[in-house]
Amino acid sequence: MKFRGREAFTGSRPYRLLPLRFRRLPWDPSRAFVSSMSGDWLLMEHATLERVIDRVLAADDPVLTDMEARHLIARDIDRSTLAPLLSQYKARKAYLSQGPALHIIVVSLRCHHTCSYCQVSRKPTGASSFDMSEEVANTVVERLFEWPSHTLTVELQGGEPLLHFERVHGLLSRIIERNQREHREIRFVIASTLHDLTDEQVQVLKTYNVQLSTSLDGPEALHNANRPRPERDSHARTLAGIERARATLGPGSVSALTTITRRSLEDPLAIIHEYRRRDFHSISLRPLSPYGFARKTVARTGYSIDEFLAFYRKALEIILSVNHDGYELEEGYASLLLSQLHTPFSHGYVDLRSPTGAGLGAVVYDYDGQVYPSDEARMLAAMGDTSFALGRVEESPRTWLSSPAMRRILDAGVAEALPGCSDCAYVPLCGADPIDHYARQGDPVGHRPTSDFCRKQMGMFDLLLERWELGSDADRRVLEQWALKAPRSTPSDDVSEAG
Repeated sequence: MKFRGREAFTGSRPYRLLPLRFRRLPWDPSRAFVSSMSGDWLLMEHATLERVIDRVLAADDPVLTDMEARHLIARDIDRSTLAPLLSQYKARKAYLSQGPALHIIVVSLRCHHTCSYCQVSRKPTGASSFDMSEEVANTVVERLFEWPSHTLTVELQGGEPLLHFERVHGLLSRIIERNQREHREIRFVIASTLHDLTDEQVQVLKTYNVQLSTSLDGPEALHNANRPRPERDSHARTLAGIERARATLGPGSVSALTTITRRSLEDPLAIIHEYRRRDFHSISLRPLSPYGFARKTVARTGYSIDEFLAFYRKALEIILSVNHDGYELEEGYASLLLSQLHTPFSHGYVDLRSPTGAGLGAVVYDYDGQVYPSDEARMLAAMGDTSFALGRVEESPRTWLSSPAMRRILDAGVAEALPGCSDCAYVPLCGADPIDHYARQGDPVGHRPTSDFCRKQMGMFDLLLERWELGSDADRRVLEQWALKAPRSTPSDDVSEAG
């Protein structure tokens, strides 16, 4: 629910309600989560909130001081100013100031896996016609530096990008060469299975300070079932690639995420202990996405959002226990949401932005020169739906931003203006994600009450707030550490879920 600003009076001292939204706490309906337009929030008795709105609180009630500090009310109307609220709102939206900073380059669609949950249209390892050409790669580099962001994250993806390492090396070299006169801050990431990683390649990656992102779905049986190869050695090859990279690039050079399938729901403990056993200090528990082969196999591998949230609740309990035992392990998505809750900074996660991060925070350059506002838009195109294709790499970014696809995205890209979202207490901390709603519901705005995206976001915020309030002091310390460690947007350290 949402209340707009209006004046109220408590005795002789006036105060004004600033725009606020509230949500009854699922674990205690007598209390509410109350948020301001800038993302400040307060947990309070629902009856007290009603008394604030009905103007019956005493002027010296301490709850008014708490609400004023969180930009929920303004006292001393004649002398008060909205400057602090607007300053915090500006900080929360700082990612808008310099344009896209995440640039995903798809160097090849070839891949040696046949993952049932694959989001893309993979091609056989011998199909070199699905590799990015040198001409397209050179044009991509030119377009990359036409964007104004000072800090750029360049993520090389596939398929399996290491199958076209000549193009990977060429892109790294050309970007660094061009940057000698551009003077940008550039971060390189390669999303790979690491199965084909050689010692020679590792030396090249070390030269360019490349970070690696891979998939580790859990212990051997689960990983091999989710990410099959004819030789049934996917898990062993992934671990070998991780160790080869760490030996030269350092222990923190490889990050990993796990995609949750129906098999994964059965044993969160085994997944988490595998990450601990392999010396990872971060894990990202990612639900299935409605793209590519994942859509075709949903009856076999899929599950409901409620089932995922039940799994996540168990997993969070285990991860917190691991931390209490002295081993630091964070859950990546929880860190992002906690940073939204407990810090005033903007974040770099493109799927949780309003206005949307598609096209405004990220750009994807496909192997064939097509340009998309997000990886999800590229996946839809691979499925035959080019509704969100921005144009060709030979065109200018100005042309892409004025394209019909971008206008369609922006029309549904401001969460605060969408039905359902506009009244949601979590909207200052959330995003619109019109492409996800189009993929799931056939419309960029979507129907929020039945939206899996919204059910997931609200469920996750509810779960983390519940743990924050009802958990132990040790739980709270761990969650606070995660919030402070989450990526910040400067406004540029953008984050994707590729891998």
